[in-house]
Amino acid sequence: MSTFFDTTLKNSFMKNIILPLFCLILFNCNKSEAVADKSVSAMAVMEDVAVDSAVSSYAPVANKSQPNSGTPKNEIILKKVIKNGEMEIQVGEIKKAQNQVSEILKKNKAYIQSERFNNNDTAENLNLTIRVPHQNFDALINSFSNGVGSVLSKNISSDDVTEEYTDVSIKLENKKIYLEKYRDMLRGAKTTKDMLEIQENIRELEDEIDVSEGRLRFIDDRVNYSTLELMLYKEKVRSSTTSKMGFGSRFGDSVTEGWNSFVAFFLGIISFWPFLLLIPIAIFVWKKRRKNRVEK
Repeated sequence: MSTFFDTTLKNSFMKNIILPLFCLILFNCNKSEAVADKSVSAMAVMEDVAVDSAVSSYAPVANKSQPNSGTPKNEIILKKVIKNGEMEIQVGEIKKAQNQVSEILKKNKAYIQSERFNNNDTAENLNLTIRVPHQNFDALINSFSNGVGSVLSKNISSDDVTEEYTDVSIKLENKKIYLEKYRDMLRGAKTTKDMLEIQENIRELEDEIDVSEGRLRFIDDRVNYSTLELMLYKEKVRSSTTSKMGFGSRFGDSVTEGWNSFVAFFLGIISFWPFLLLIPIAIFVWKKRRKNRVEK
């Protein structure tokens, strides 16, 4: 009886104590797995955020160091235009016109590169080669056209040298790159023959670079400063020196001039004396031969 009671008591204890304990343990395990899953998910999210932030922080640097080759560069090529002009202006007084020109040049920040004056019996000519900043070229032309004198002729030309300037610039940069490569080769040359050949190539490249740089400087100078050839012209009143003399003096001058003309004509005839001598001889020989033919 006691044994049966003990057995029953044990079964009841297992049902009332062990079974709830087992359920509690199982519940805690499931909860731990859920927490673990949440922790893993949170760690994954944190890793993704860290990676995204690292990529975003690196992306600008990558864009700067390695630009997208497929994106075209909007390079602005400055036009290179050379302007030249020629003007001929008739003035009343050369000196007055020269002063006006000086004021116009000062106003437009121009200067005279060369000056040449010529005075003859018919006119006075002052030829000026003027250099002016290209932005003031048109204003200078207008000032000369309106305020100095009567414009006899004007010729303005523009020469676009953008293509030439760009071509020379590109070739110059390539030559500089080759020059640096040759210098590196020279430092690593092993034999004297190689050194001499490389030095000769370097010398030729340096000469070509000097020529290209000189050409670019010349173009820049012609583009930045336009050139104007200006001629100031004053026509003189045509009057002979004898116009103020009396009739007798003028008559004597005319006689003298006529005599000089006669002497010049006579001397001209004398210069043909070989022909004057040969013609009578030729006529005499011809007549003699004709006479002999008639007699035969």
